[in-house]
Amino acid sequence: MGLIFLLPIIILILTGFFVVKQQTIAIVERLGKFKKDYGAGFQFKIPIIDKVVGRVSLRIQQLDVIVETKTKDDVFVHLKISVQFQIQRDHVYNAFYKLQNPHEQITAFIFDVVRAEVPKMILDDVFVKKEEIALAIQRELKEAMLNYGYDIVKALVTDIDPDENVKIAMNRINAAEREKVAAQHEGDAQRILIVERAKAEAESKRLQGKGIADQRREIARGLEESMEVLNRAGINSQEASALIVITQHYDTLQSIGSDTNSNLILLPNNPNAASSMLNDMVTSLVAANKINESSHKKKEAKK
Repeated sequence: MGLIFLLPIIILILTGFFVVKQQTIAIVERLGKFKKDYGAGFQFKIPIIDKVVGRVSLRIQQLDVIVETKTKDDVFVHLKISVQFQIQRDHVYNAFYKLQNPHEQITAFIFDVVRAEVPKMILDDVFVKKEEIALAIQRELKEAMLNYGYDIVKALVTDIDPDENVKIAMNRINAAEREKVAAQHEGDAQRILIVERAKAEAESKRLQGKGIADQRREIARGLEESMEVLNRAGINSQEASALIVITQHYDTLQSIGSDTNSNLILLPNNPNAASSMLNDMVTSLVAANKINESSHKKKEAKK
């Protein structure tokens, strides 16, 4: 009979034992009033009188919030904010009793900071200065949540999503800018090619002209030597010039005739053509000499 009476007492005592997991704090109230917070391990409370009213995690938690706001250039954009926070061990009481819903409180602060910072920036600056936005959120949250026992570990702007039409327009602008740069590079390449080609052509013409000049100089030197030889042989200048011309004429015919694909028509084309051409050349040279002599005499008479 004694065991029957002791059994309920033993069971009642056993209900006073409880286990608290690692990185967790158990909040115990005695008759509705906060008594103590218990850390990890095997713990005991007075049965019936004491009660575990809640457990608080000391692990770092993350809250993701999507905020819609408008930029300075009137573009609506969605920002995804990730906030990492942790309850401070020495402020578990405040964290448990002061805030009914900490997630809602943090979310409200995030909305307030983002909608105060982003409207000061144009859309491009939002992408560039997202670290500044995150630091502003972290700074404001840390100051506000510290009184409630929460420490803000990190705030991140993990995504920036403008309106779909704005993204399409931005892509078109980017594509147009890249096409403009490509066209500029292509134009520069064409300009360089034209300049270099002109330089090469100018150099080619210069060398070609120098070659022609050298060729004519050598021809003149050869003609001069030929004239001296013919004069020593008793042939006067007019006849020597005619002979050289007719010789060059036949050399030209021989050169043209060596090419099977060339055609040549000479007018007049008769047996006496060469002789007639020679006579005409001699007559022309004699007439030219007479004109030169007459002109020279007139100049001497004037003097």
